[in-house]
Amino acid sequence: MTPPGRPLMDHTDQEVVLEARKGKERAYRELVRRYERPVFSLIFRMVRNRELAEDLSQETFIKVLNAIDSYRPEFKFSSWVFKIANNAAIDHLRRRELDTLSLDGSPHAVTPEAIEATALQISDHQESPLDYVQATELGGEIEEVIAKLRPEYRTCILLRHVDGRSYEEIAEILNLPLGTVKTYIHRARNELRIALEHLRQ
Repeated sequence: MTPPGRPLMDHTDQEVVLEARKGKERAYRELVRRYERPVFSLIFRMVRNRELAEDLSQETFIKVLNAIDSYRPEFKFSSWVFKIANNAAIDHLRRRELDTLSLDGSPHAVTPEAIEATALQISDHQESPLDYVQATELGGEIEEVIAKLRPEYRTCILLRHVDGRSYEEIAEILNLPLGTVKTYIHRARNELRIALEHLRQ
């Protein structure tokens, strides 16, 4: 039961979900407002196509709203949403049998708004293998290298070093054992180190 008199934006995710389960449209809109940008950002980095990312984001929120009754409030709502978003992106890549998508080869222009919405920011500088890179100057090149990783590695790196998610939360989002997540991140870091080695010259 949400406390009366408080604006919906001041409610926790779990409180808003309770309202959404009652069929209240404003609660649905609030959940979309909170997660529209991060969901688009994650999917865009996976598929490298703005229009496609918008479509998959919309698909994600349709699935979220249709499955809202299955959400278990003891888990983070954000993890549940990102899991659905990641599955949408991975399913698309698998259907198309594409492991990488070229930025240059995309028929859809990447607009300044899309670049701003998905600007690369490394969240954990002490742990990141990219700490020697000036992200503000070389972010585009880093993004291109990340886009060439296997989808599973790509998602792990984005969730860990862009969104700052814990290993445990990544495991929850991807429905993977914790050890597998750590292995994927370790391998992805090694691939990134090799690909970006020339930046140290």
